[in-house]
Amino acid sequence: MKPQNKEQIRVLIADDEVEFITTLGARLKLRGFETTAVSSGIAALKAIEKDPPDVLVLDLKMPDLTGLEVLAKVKEDVPAIEVIILTGHGSFEAGKEGMEQGAFDYIMKPVDLNQLITTIEEAYLQGKAA
Repeated sequence: MKPQNKEQIRVLIADDEVEFITTLGARLKLRGFETTAVSSGIAALKAIEKDPPDVLVLDLKMPDLTGLEVLAKVKEDVPAIEVIILTGHGSFEAGKEGMEQGAFDYIMKPVDLNQLITTIEEAYLQGKAA
């Protein structure tokens, strides 16, 4: 558990694998994060418009908008949101491209929870420092 006086990091998870986002969201909540999960790029943009998170964990491959399309829109509309891209095997180049477009970092699937938590915390601190 995070100490009560520590600000809760708000994380939006956007991935079309519903079981993955449900599980990841629950695991992050257990570790003191405030999480919201959506299963499409359009839903991610709507959630950001309604209540911007501190950090967006964004899958590259979704059926409506790609992660790179969502990233471009987020960086245009709310550049303070730090974005962590999730990439599957074989999309290393797309992860690098995302970083060139302003993503904080990219993580390969399957996700190592401890690595993801560390990256979320680092992204949050960078966002607050900006």
